[in-house]
Amino acid sequence: MVVACLVTFALLAPLAWLWWNSRLPSEYSVMDMGYADFGGGPGASASDGGHSAHQGVSIETLTVADDRPADVEYELVARQETFTLASGRSVDGYTLNGGSPGPTVHADEGDLVQVTLTNESVPDGATLHWHGVDVPNAMDGVAGVTQNAVMPGESFTYRFVADQVGTYWYHSHQVSHEQVIGGLFGGVVFDPVNASVGGADVDVTAMVHIYDGTRTVNGLEGDVPTEVASGAVVRVRVVNTDNGPMSVWTSGSPYRVLAVDGYDVNEPDVVDGAAITVTAGGRADLEIEVPASGARLELGGNTALLLGEGAASVSEEPAPREFVDLLSYGSPAPLGVDPDDADRQFEYVVDRRPGFLDGKPGLWWTVNGNLYPDVPMFTVSEGDVVTMRIENKSGDVHPMHLHGHHAVVLARNGDPATGSPWWVDSLNVVDGETYDIAFVADNPGVWLDHCHNLPHAAEGLLAHLGYTGYSTPYVIGGDNHNEPE
Repeated sequence: MVVACLVTFALLAPLAWLWWNSRLPSEYSVMDMGYADFGGGPGASASDGGHSAHQGVSIETLTVADDRPADVEYELVARQETFTLASGRSVDGYTLNGGSPGPTVHADEGDLVQVTLTNESVPDGATLHWHGVDVPNAMDGVAGVTQNAVMPGESFTYRFVADQVGTYWYHSHQVSHEQVIGGLFGGVVFDPVNASVGGADVDVTAMVHIYDGTRTVNGLEGDVPTEVASGAVVRVRVVNTDNGPMSVWTSGSPYRVLAVDGYDVNEPDVVDGAAITVTAGGRADLEIEVPASGARLELGGNTALLLGEGAASVSEEPAPREFVDLLSYGSPAPLGVDPDDADRQFEYVVDRRPGFLDGKPGLWWTVNGNLYPDVPMFTVSEGDVVTMRIENKSGDVHPMHLHGHHAVVLARNGDPATGSPWWVDSLNVVDGETYDIAFVADNPGVWLDHCHNLPHAAEGLLAHLGYTGYSTPYVIGGDNHNEPE
C-alpha cells in the first residue's frame, strides 16, 4: 500500500505542479510574463533582463500631438446585436454603426485621422486595432497592452497620421477570436496625395468574411455584380478578414498584383492561370483590365466579383494549381535596410505539445518550445536593424502578424528572395516552412507578434516585441477585464 501510494504521488505530483504553475493570475502585465530575448544585442547581461521592471517611458505618451486638428473624423458605435447583412442573411454578432463590415475609413496621405469608438452594448468591451497601419503604440488598440478595453457606455478616441498609402483594415482586439468573426471590423484605404497618377479607372474594396459558415464579400453572398465599362482598368483591394488563407484568381482576364499588405510591388508581372494566396489578415491589391465579355475575380471559390457591363458574364474557371510566388514576383529594388548588418537576430519557432494552459489540459501551441505565458519578449532598441527566423513545426498553417511594423521577406526555406521587395505585416507560414525576415525598429513601444488565426492566439500562439526604455501601465485581466485574444 505504501509503495502504491508513493508511486501514485510520484506520478501525480509533477502533473499537479504543472497544473498549478500554469494558472494565470487574475491580472498581470506583459512586462512580467515570459522572458526577455535580446537577440544577441545589448542588455543580455542585465540582472533582471530589463524586462520585468516597470521602468522607462510609458507607452501612453506615444501619441500624435493633441493640438493638431483632425483632417478626417469618424464616429463608430459598437453594439452586440442581431443584424442583417447586405445579402439579407440574419447574423447574431457585432456591428459598427448598425452593420458589418463597419464603415471603411478613407483618408489621403498625410491626413490626421481621428476615430472615436463608443461601446453601446458589447458586454466584454471592445477596441479598434489598425491592422497593418504602423500607428503610434498608444493607438494600437490592444486591450491590456496599449489601452484598456472600452466597456459599455465608454468611448475612446484614436488619432494617427495616414503616412502609409495602401489597403489596411481595423478590428477589435478585445476577445478578438469571438468579436472579429462576429463582425466587429471594417476597411481602411489611404490614397496617395496625387491619386490620379497611374491610377485605375475603378477602385473597389472587397472585404471577404465568413459569417456563420458562409463566405461573403462586403456582406454579399455568391457572385457580386460590379458595373464596369468594357476596357476599364479596375483596382480591387482584397482584404481577408478570416482566420485562414484564401486563394484568389481571375476568370476571363489576367491580372497584376499591384500591392501586398499596403506596399507596392515593383514592376508587377502579368499573371495568367495562377492564383495568389491572401493569408488571414493579409491584403492584396489586384489590377484587372476588363474585356468586353467581362471578368470574374474568384474569392476563395464560392464567391466572386463579376466585373463588366450589364449582363456581361464569364464562366468560372477552376482553381489554378499554380500560385504566384511573391519570393520571385516583380523586379528587385533597394530594400532601404541592410539585413547583413543586423543588430538583433531572433528565432520564432512554432510547435505544439501537450500541457496545461491556465489550468486547462490540452495540446497547445508553443513558442520556442515554451507554453504561454512563458513566451519571449523580443527586446530591441530604437533604430536597430532586426532579423527574425520564423519556423513552423506545428502541423498547421499560421498567418504571423507583427504589430506596428512591416518586415521584408529575405528567404523561404533558405532560398533567397529575387523579386520585388516583399514587405508584409501578415505572413502565411505553412507547416514545415522557415522564413527569414528583416525590419527596422523605428516605432517604439510594446507590440504583439502573434498568429492571426485568432483562436490560435487565444490558445497561446503569441509573443511580444518590446523596446528598451519603454513600458506599459496596462494589465491583462483586472478590473478592466482586458482580454486581447
